[in-house]
Amino acid sequence: MSERISHLAAQTCVVIPAYQAEEMVAPLVKSICSQGLTVIVVDDASIDATARKAEEAGAVVIRRPVNGGKGAALRQGLSEALNGKFQWFLTIDADGQHLPEELALFLAEADGGAYDLIVGNRMWNPREMPFERCFTNWFMSRLLFRITKQRVPDTQCGYRIVSRRVLENICLTADHYEIDSEFVVKAAWAGFAIKSIPISSVYRRELSFIRPLQDTVRFFRFLATIKRPSV
Repeated sequence: MSERISHLAAQTCVVIPAYQAEEMVAPLVKSICSQGLTVIVVDDASIDATARKAEEAGAVVIRRPVNGGKGAALRQGLSEALNGKFQWFLTIDADGQHLPEELALFLAEADGGAYDLIVGNRMWNPREMPFERCFTNWFMSRLLFRITKQRVPDTQCGYRIVSRRVLENICLTADHYEIDSEFVVKAAWAGFAIKSIPISSVYRRELSFIRPLQDTVRFFRFLATIKRPSV
């Protein structure tokens, strides 16, 4: 990393919602910590060794007593991170589908100062992404473009970096995977600039806790209930 990016890394906290991730979480945390970033892992009531392995690898660990979903875990982790002096907050999934060596891409874009939410884009080259996931991402991103008028090709990607001012000015409420869409919609409606950057699409047959039918229903319920704040 350049000196400027290393300085920005010291101002950045990485929040990882994790559930049953004992195989992947330790190398992920070690790789991120080696780049000079603080890591918070929110263990969403796993029954395996996720929390212990994350802590041993160097993360601050929040243990949730009851499983509440990715959104609930992410919101708790971001709330804790906001208590610090961090200016940027990077989120990454614990299932191995995001490469920690690409963190510098987000930091470099954040360093430019033009954008407050920078979202990873796997759709430029989805490679081995399962067809149903690829189609769902494309379809949902098209719907959110109609709502926000901001083109974000991969709104469902959990690999992203957000500024403190965004988190201090929007209220996240989603408990599950629809939180990724909520982030984009509420940041856009609040007038923050959003950019997508290409990242790798990695699928290694990791254990996934996405439930296509349930999560699609939640997504449409989210669209039906979210309301743009009055000016």
